Amino acid sequence: MGSFAQISNGRERWDPHIRIPRHRHDRAYAALVLSGSYEESGSRGRFRVGPGDVLFHDAFDAHLDQFCSSGAQILNILVEGFSMSSIGHIADPDSIARIAERNATEVGAQLRVQLRPIQRVHYDWQDKLADDLLRDPGCLLEQWAWNNNLAAATVSRGFRKVFGITPAEFRLEARARRALAMIAADEVPLAVIAVAAGFADQAHMSRAIRMLTGAPPGHWLRSNRFKTVGAAGRPNTGHDSRD
Repeated sequence: MGSFAQISNGRERWDPHIRIPRHRHDRAYAALVLSGSYEESGSRGRFRVGPGDVLFHDAFDAHLDQFCSSGAQILNILVEGFSMSSIGHIADPDSIARIAERNATEVGAQLRVQLRPIQRVHYDWQDKLADDLLRDPGCLLEQWAWNNNLAAATVSRGFRKVFGITPAEFRLEARARRALAMIAADEVPLAVIAVAAGFADQAHMSRAIRMLTGAPPGHWLRSNRFKTVGAAGRPNTGHDSRD
């Protein structure tokens, strides 16, 4: 696992037709679109967003971004303990931006007040596959391809073109995030969590979680950071003898 991309409160401006390669943040945050539009493909699926739309990211989510002809201005908001759907909408994004400039601690509360849900959109079969893998990380890719009248090679290439990773890699990350959430929620034996999350064994789960987060499962069992996965804060990723 490489280094995490940095994220902080504040505005970002992106020029037209910029493509940001797939990257991962170790903090949870919301991205509020103030102007322009872009497409994001990541751990929660693919979204096309415009002014007022808000994309939420859990800690350790990964995504790539492609900006449209207008570029975009985005307000990043670090969110702690925020129970998040993937996407929402704010009717008056400028009001959130003004609050963020005055008081960074108040903006999260106002985001909760103004946020409205958005209906998820599937643009193509890649979006359906991403949703199926998130819902069932045990999904068998060859069977999925057969059920959807696609060749297995087409599924692998087409999915990677949109998300920057293969369906098998996406599935592995989904399993790791599911296991991490279970570890945070209840201290049941790691071997039990591994099976429930779809891993062949505990060792396989440990490798996947370390690759995702930089720390082994044993670290997260003892950590106060994740009462719910996605709480903000930078993890202590020092070595841990338990994995």
